[in-house]
Amino acid sequence: MNTTYIQGIIILCGIYAIAVLGLSLLTGFTGLFSFGHAGFMAIGAYASAFLTMKMGIPFAISVVLSALIAGLISLALGKVTLNLKGDYFIIATLGFGESVRLILDNIQIFGGARGWPGITPFTTIPYVLIFLTISIYATVSIIRSRHGRNFVAIREEEMASQIIGIDVFKYKMLALFISAVLAGLAGALLAHYVGFLNPKMFQMIKSTELTIIVIFGGLGSITGSVVGAVVLTALPEVLRSLNEWRYVFYGAAVILIMIGRPKGLMGGQELTFKAIKRFFAKISKVFKKEVKS
Repeated sequence: MNTTYIQGIIILCGIYAIAVLGLSLLTGFTGLFSFGHAGFMAIGAYASAFLTMKMGIPFAISVVLSALIAGLISLALGKVTLNLKGDYFIIATLGFGESVRLILDNIQIFGGARGWPGITPFTTIPYVLIFLTISIYATVSIIRSRHGRNFVAIREEEMASQIIGIDVFKYKMLALFISAVLAGLAGALLAHYVGFLNPKMFQMIKSTELTIIVIFGGLGSITGSVVGAVVLTALPEVLRSLNEWRYVFYGAAVILIMIGRPKGLMGGQELTFKAIKRFFAKISKVFKKEVKS
């Protein structure tokens, strides 16, 4: 593998980690499953490309604005869908994602179904790492706050949360907004990495992949979301030499993890310095016992 190829994998891992962080907040901590986040990624991608290529707005500013545009659209979506329960909300988000793709198929200023080539590749590793760090810090801060505890309360028992005074609809809307902002941010970075956009890049399978990563990493775990994004984004690329067989190994790896760790890689736990110290302390104890025996 050459350096450029490795850098590309690192960039993709960072981009999808940002998108998965948002979905983790919505699904893992608030309990709302969504299959429409590819739509928010598409909105962020096309908005950023339009702002930079057509309006001449600097890259960093266009990325932030594109993320906010995706967030504002999520508020409109949430207003009409968040009162739906269970499977109905999932179907509504799925319909939203496909609607966004079909609309982009027919907007000729964005290239329509032919796609939009020639987008300036501004996205680099430093940009991705900066935005990923900010995203992780913001997500962790929210989860550790009173708002984060309210998200978890809604996930565990929605009716009881409402009885004790939590505005369930407001917090669901907030979770959807933050997750859409992060998905839009990831889409904007993706657009300026690949340099080409096509609505087919944001089909339902993309939303499904993001959901699989959240479950794979562990529901209710920020660490799991990041680790899951890195593993499941890098694995198909690492196995690329196996051609189409790489997807067989990819699927097998996901199945084995889900059988061995039904709660995901992290199982709702977070990787902290204390946890790392405990881990190495346990290994040290085992090693000492083996040496004595």
